[in-house]
Amino acid sequence: MRRRSLLLAAVPAGLVTLAGCGDGKPESGKTGSPSPSVSSAPPPKIVDGPLPAITAGTKFGEKPTVAKGSGEPSKNLAVRTVIAGSGRTVAENDFIRADYLGQIWDTGKVFDNSFDRKRPLVMQLAQGSIIDGWRYALQGKKTGSRIEIAVPPDLGYGKGGNAQAGIKGTDTLVFVIDLIESFNSKSSAKGTPVPQTDAALPKVGTNTDGQVPKVTVPKTDPPKKLVSVYVLEGDGPELKADQTVLCQFQGLVWDGGKTFQRTYGSGRLSQFSLEQMQEAVKGLAQGLTGKKVGSRVLIVIPPELGYGDNPPSGGAVEKGSTLVFTVDILAAM
Repeated sequence: MRRRSLLLAAVPAGLVTLAGCGDGKPESGKTGSPSPSVSSAPPPKIVDGPLPAITAGTKFGEKPTVAKGSGEPSKNLAVRTVIAGSGRTVAENDFIRADYLGQIWDTGKVFDNSFDRKRPLVMQLAQGSIIDGWRYALQGKKTGSRIEIAVPPDLGYGKGGNAQAGIKGTDTLVFVIDLIESFNSKSSAKGTPVPQTDAALPKVGTNTDGQVPKVTVPKTDPPKKLVSVYVLEGDGPELKADQTVLCQFQGLVWDGGKTFQRTYGSGRLSQFSLEQMQEAVKGLAQGLTGKKVGSRVLIVIPPELGYGDNPPSGGAVEKGSTLVFTVDILAAM
């Protein structure tokens, strides 16, 4: 079983399952990450040290080796930009894609790292989605940067620690973080347009401004089998069936072309596991598997791979509906 990142806060990352279909308007109640009902504490004081030296793997993208902490760590959040990037500035509630290594200050024991897994973390910098040390330390940093931080217990796992990782409630944690990319609700796929020459399929807009792409559904019978084709073809790795995808999407009903759910223009993104989507809308999971990150994909789903005879109640999807999705694949983990 693939190991889950230890950086998650107490509430797990959210999942948009598409099971609750609306009336075509963005659904403000559903988010790509949780918004737990917890009081918001004032931001912590941020200091520039002390921080242990990075003794090997000093380039961006290389797995670092970090010295053990020397002396007592700060009781505040220590943050240092090791390599200054020149990319997009990260804001709170953005999603980030990052490689990282985490170790315990006192012992130098590495308890987690993404470099060995070769799958960067994709996570939202939002309260309740990730430990607060990351949330506060990375705001305002630019993609392409390497950041080193020392996180006191109250901004990490608290008094309970994390027994599975060998972290005590008194441990200060040291992280080296390579910020690869960031995404927000205005993000779009940036792939190369692919000619749309099949008159039997919907035509999809190729705008890359984060706004909803226009979809024109032909007034003909829908295809009987699953269709998954590029509208914009990215150059990222192909999605594997066991990955979690971060995306913009919209879902429409073939008959009439009415939208029943979307993220475009809603102020949110969607993050879901393809394995779990296999249980909700099988055709969507199958249509995304094998497609490249950075792409916009048109997926036409026959009823038996969609909701079949059991559509969500109160929405535009009826029994036997063929579904049309456009999905901008922003990142994967």
